[in-house]
Amino acid sequence: MVTIEGSYGQRKNVMALKKTSGVSKVSKSQLKPGLTLLSTPIGTARDVTLRTLDALGSADVIACEDTRMARRLMDMHGISINGRPLIAYHEHNAAQITPRLLRHISDGECVVYVSDAGTPMIADPGYRLAQEVIKAGRGLSATPGPCAAVMALTLSGLPSDRFTFGGFTPNKKTQRQSFLQSFTGMAGTLIFYESPRRLAASLEDMLTVFGDRPAAVARELSKTFEEVRRGPLSSHIIYYEQSGAPKGEVVVLIGPSERIAPTQDMLDHALRTALETLSVKDAARSVSDELGLPKKQVYERALALK
Repeated sequence: MVTIEGSYGQRKNVMALKKTSGVSKVSKSQLKPGLTLLSTPIGTARDVTLRTLDALGSADVIACEDTRMARRLMDMHGISINGRPLIAYHEHNAAQITPRLLRHISDGECVVYVSDAGTPMIADPGYRLAQEVIKAGRGLSATPGPCAAVMALTLSGLPSDRFTFGGFTPNKKTQRQSFLQSFTGMAGTLIFYESPRRLAASLEDMLTVFGDRPAAVARELSKTFEEVRRGPLSSHIIYYEQSGAPKGEVVVLIGPSERIAPTQDMLDHALRTALETLSVKDAARSVSDELGLPKKQVYERALALK
């Protein structure tokens, strides 16, 4: 998940927040006993919602991915810990900390979970805790807030009426291509989080798997150097080959294929025709280009028909 380290560390932003009347004033929130998931800014500190600040100010227990980030957010908005438990909860200690938080909830206390940046459980910890709270029949609520995937979608210029969020892609090429293959039949825009140093390799794999679809690469969303590049997948590959790995957190969006999705009958007919004069390999390549389907998928079907 993206972090808010850079924006929170900017002295001028901190001073601006302190001078802003009303924003740092926390009202008593009517939190109900149970767990409340709190969304936090993905870059610009001022994107925090008043409901999130209210919840932070009135919770009995504060759980968070990183206690340093939570304290920084609370300090910026004048929210005191006041002796309340501030508990680190992340993927490495979830099994140990979950029972402790459930005990607080069972005792009728209001527990909040704070993401480092963005919305909890969107490529972020919190799922196991929320699942256990539901199983225990306790209350679960959330404050809405920033999400890099949704912000990137709204800025991408790609269809937003239907989309699929794939999270982070795998590190290794073979696993990444296999992972991407699972999204080939999905309609709508595809959204992935990616590391800047792996971006060029991932774009190459996306071109191999999806073909040259319309795409967008967004980075540093809501921050000073926010950038959204739009164009065919191939154009992004050329750009980052020349410019090198970008800085900041990256979201890659792949638009739906502009071609009509071929049916199985269409694929088989095209392959049978091609196999009359071409080898399996050449037939697969030709039909893949013709129908806009992944070469691996077409090749495997050509072998079966042969």
